[in-house]
Amino acid sequence: MLSLGHDHWFIRKVVFWRAAASIAWSVLLLPASTAIFVLLSRISVLHPIEWITGSLNFLCGSYVIFSIVLLCLVVLIIGFFILEFYTVVPSIPCTQIALIGKVLHPQQFIHSLVHSMMGMLVSWCAAVMIGGRYQFLTSPCITEESAVASSMCLNEYHLFFLLAGAFMGYSYSLLYVVGNMNYVSFPSIQQYKYLRFKGSLPLVIKHSAVQALYSVRNYCITYFFLGYIPRAWICTTMNLQKDRALHSLDTLTGLLDFSLLYHLWISGTFLLVTWYMTWLLFRIYTTEVYCFPVQSSFSEDAHQCLPKVLSSKQPLILKYLALQDFALLSQNSPSRRQEVFSLSQPGGHPHNWSALSGECLTILNDLTQKLIAYQEAVSSNGRIKPQSVGSDKRPSSSGSSATSLIEEPTSWQTPKVSMGPKTPGSVFLRSSVASPFTPDLGSPFGSPAMKRLTGTLDPSSPWHGSVQSPHVMRRGPKLWTSSLGAESPLNGSPQSGPALVPSPVAGAQKPSIVSLWIQNRQEQVKNVLAKRVLIMYLFNKLPEASSQALFAESQAHIWALEGLSHLVAASYTEDRFGVVQTTLPDILGTMLTLQEAVDKHFKLPHASSKPARTSGSLVDTSYKTLRFALRASLKTAIYRITTTFGEHLNAVQVSVEHRKKLQQFLEYKE
Repeated sequence: MLSLGHDHWFIRKVVFWRAAASIAWSVLLLPASTAIFVLLSRISVLHPIEWITGSLNFLCGSYVIFSIVLLCLVVLIIGFFILEFYTVVPSIPCTQIALIGKVLHPQQFIHSLVHSMMGMLVSWCAAVMIGGRYQFLTSPCITEESAVASSMCLNEYHLFFLLAGAFMGYSYSLLYVVGNMNYVSFPSIQQYKYLRFKGSLPLVIKHSAVQALYSVRNYCITYFFLGYIPRAWICTTMNLQKDRALHSLDTLTGLLDFSLLYHLWISGTFLLVTWYMTWLLFRIYTTEVYCFPVQSSFSEDAHQCLPKVLSSKQPLILKYLALQDFALLSQNSPSRRQEVFSLSQPGGHPHNWSALSGECLTILNDLTQKLIAYQEAVSSNGRIKPQSVGSDKRPSSSGSSATSLIEEPTSWQTPKVSMGPKTPGSVFLRSSVASPFTPDLGSPFGSPAMKRLTGTLDPSSPWHGSVQSPHVMRRGPKLWTSSLGAESPLNGSPQSGPALVPSPVAGAQKPSIVSLWIQNRQEQVKNVLAKRVLIMYLFNKLPEASSQALFAESQAHIWALEGLSHLVAASYTEDRFGVVQTTLPDILGTMLTLQEAVDKHFKLPHASSKPARTSGSLVDTSYKTLRFALRASLKTAIYRITTTFGEHLNAVQVSVEHRKKLQQFLEYKE
């Protein structure tokens, strides 16, 4: 959904016009699809000439023209909802209760209601164009009891069609939210819009026909049990009678009508093809490449340049298109690469390269921090290790203290023993880091210590604050070992103090009896609920859902890796001023750190190591395999740099661990 509103320059000048173009093409395709529907609905194999001439004459009639006008209105409304609900980051529920909440959301309720109404309107148009017994809601009664000419009966066939349209519209809306159809994915291979539409059109028709077949089956079963309710309500409201000479459609005799089922299926297929074509054209136009200028000669256009756009947070479609343009720029445009490598005049500063590389490194660092926090949450099992006493005693001005690998890759090198970087403490305080596994923290089965990890513990809980008992040991980060201070014997310095013993924090208060009683009651309730199968089914995590949610934004990381690696590789021959070489250690350090975090993530118990096979369906499920694409892109990016620079990378200042890793890439052993 458009999160920044409609006042952003990119939304007004680009997104709106692309959406309007996609809807316009959907409207232009309506006469052709309507003509095909009329031909198929009036098919007569035994009289082909009469069938074709009769259909062509009917296409020029008022019924068809009026129906096309109504269908254009339906397409406009469907396109508006597609524009309002689209997103470039999929929403992945981690539990069944989260999925239910997503389906029952008020916005989804409005979406389902409108699509049901539009489905009913399309079915009315289809019934009118088919004609015959489906054309009107009322018909003269033909029974002996109702021989009076003025008496009218309910035409259940017409009502059957209208309710089928509402049912298919709701089914479409339900699958729209469950299948993440509002997620707009970007193609890996760039093609012209016509070629993309031509290649996807057979898949649209096939998918619509199959989905309509299943919808007809489900609708007939529903109408068999509940069909008498709307029929009785319509008869009572409109003062109509039921024609007893005809079989009711909520019986097996009435439903086993091949002509009725065929017309219902062809009408459902026509509805879904119309809507899916609108949805497909919107995706094609929205994901079209947009070329941003690298630099501008006019200050009023500076906000539209690639370095400025890339650093923007909202709207997300703007950031993703900028990253896509950045990746394509680094591969296919030598002239634009020269603009990235150029120096500012006057001053001679590489502002373009600094802004672009800095934003890409920030994006990659954020993913690294999320992986660190997720790894810590999974491996801690509800226990958190406090900082060592030695780290508390070290002065803040010490240059040898443990720092983040991401910010200063060379600050934690030791002369004798290579140690990994210390996990940044700010990682666990970021609210966005815990988003993939937030549902478990809010569930009634989350442990207090797990909630301490993400800072969501109740202040009244006895676990709030520092743990008083010195016997409670908390396990530390599992990605890397904590860096030792200057007093550590591993660094070559003598140990000045006694052995490290956890000391209680001064000023802490013991939990009260009331809080302990409340805590015990909460644990008892959790134990009772944990024994209920339905409760556990609703609150247990879905398979691999947390991992998929963690890598939901990985398309941006893939473009950042491709753009950085291609620019670094091109700088070997094109960078005349050496602007890339100043940040090469940071780039290598960030990529190697991210690769180590990704490798450790795939070693977790619940993380799959191989991507699932794609079914070739129209509904895009590529977000489920983004983590595998990221892992491949990350390794390819590092190989691209090491293959280009070769042994020259030995002169780059990196840590000992990263030096070993780079050597493995240089020897093609990774």
